[in-house]
Amino acid sequence: MKNFILAIDQGTTSSRAIMFDRKLSPKGVGQQEFKQHFPKSGWVEHDAEEIWRSVLTVCKDALKKARVKPSQIASIGITNQRETVVLWDRKTGKPIHRAIVWQDRRTAEMCGKLKDEDHEKTFTAKTGLLLDPYFSGTKLAWLLDHVKGVRSRAEKGELAFGTIDSFLIWKLTGGKVHATDATNASRTLLYNIHTGAWDDELLGILNIPRSLLPEVKDCAADFGETDSKLFGAAISIGGVAGDQQAAMIGQACFKPGMMKSTYGTGCFALLNTGETAVLSRNRLLTTVAYQLGGKRTYALEGAIFIAGAAVQWLRDGLKIIDKANKSGDLAKAADKNQNIYLVPAFVGLGAPYWNAEARGALFGLTRATTARELSKAALESVCYQTRDLLEAMQKDWGTTGETVLRVDGGMTASDWTMQCLADILDAPVDRPKVLETTALGVAYLAGLQSGLLSPPEEFANSWKLGKRFSPKMNATVRDAKYAGWKGAVRKLLA
Repeated sequence: MKNFILAIDQGTTSSRAIMFDRKLSPKGVGQQEFKQHFPKSGWVEHDAEEIWRSVLTVCKDALKKARVKPSQIASIGITNQRETVVLWDRKTGKPIHRAIVWQDRRTAEMCGKLKDEDHEKTFTAKTGLLLDPYFSGTKLAWLLDHVKGVRSRAEKGELAFGTIDSFLIWKLTGGKVHATDATNASRTLLYNIHTGAWDDELLGILNIPRSLLPEVKDCAADFGETDSKLFGAAISIGGVAGDQQAAMIGQACFKPGMMKSTYGTGCFALLNTGETAVLSRNRLLTTVAYQLGGKRTYALEGAIFIAGAAVQWLRDGLKIIDKANKSGDLAKAADKNQNIYLVPAFVGLGAPYWNAEARGALFGLTRATTARELSKAALESVCYQTRDLLEAMQKDWGTTGETVLRVDGGMTASDWTMQCLADILDAPVDRPKVLETTALGVAYLAGLQSGLLSPPEEFANSWKLGKRFSPKMNATVRDAKYAGWKGAVRKLLA
């Protein structure tokens, strides 16, 4: 009996694979970190072949730990770091350059030039995105323009482009399938989210040959079968979604108005807007939340570039903590009379500011400031940035009623941080029992495609609350603290 689903969760710093049973209970996990490459200031790259090897390794580890045979797996689901670009040879499957990572800022000047030429309105109207180095399209254009011989090879049809999901599908199927899903396509600056197709006008502006592009499918669809040599048996690939959309599905945010926020390296909040693609007036992104049965559901998204990375900076940069989970304890012991603000614009500011040139700053330091106050400032910065997103979403969505935020990601393990988040938002924060929501979401998609799992409404009923954090902070204190944050951001941007 094929009663298992293998979820591949390919992230920014590591690859993981989780084996789920038909009740979506995890049975085995494999994880492996891989190297980060920083060839120039603001440039971030990955070795796509190393990523591929790590994915193979963790899949085999998960199979072994779960004691599951390949023949028992109903389907594979793939979720991935979005916007990261791979360009590879169609014959050999070998990348022609290291992958350019979503964090990479090398195309800032290109984006600025496109804005000066008044192209941003066209891109936003069709893709829901802003012209920012974060997205895939300008990264692909850079590769075509800067790597010797690549453009001519691309125009001859010798090369293939994809985000990490496409590259993994290609490798898993032995080069038989070149495909992506609608959520990953919607992050490229090349995909019209209203027509559900690659857009010739946008391809023309960026001078990208259409022959490079993968086929776009539903999130739950037939993405082919793995080469039987890889695991000992061919396994269907049935689910694909970018990591943030996969987390939204894992959090069962299927109804319009439901919101989730994932706290990892960065923070990504998505608000389900149903069949309506709400065009943001507050510099948020409009994106595809998921596509099932040919029907697109949309979301408003706010991206914060630095969340957990601020805690990593305390640990690895300042070396004032030795373990990330100590930051909550230090924050709890901080002097309440010191109002220290960290604006963590280490790689620019994301939504709703979108300033690629901004850099981080600390405000309010005194001789009495210690590791405790710095830890508190780092954690509070994530809460303030989330409120920035929530307020922008409420303005765009046209509601000021109570929003319950479903959270996931590494930072959510800290009760202090989640209580702080509820206090600053003045809204309940729900942490689920199953925290592996990204892998869970794509496992659900694969299980849905294979017929092993039930429709979304039934899956939503299985979502279980782990703990709810309700706001306790005095309104006057909350407003004063948030006003201090807004003042710090204004000073930084000035």
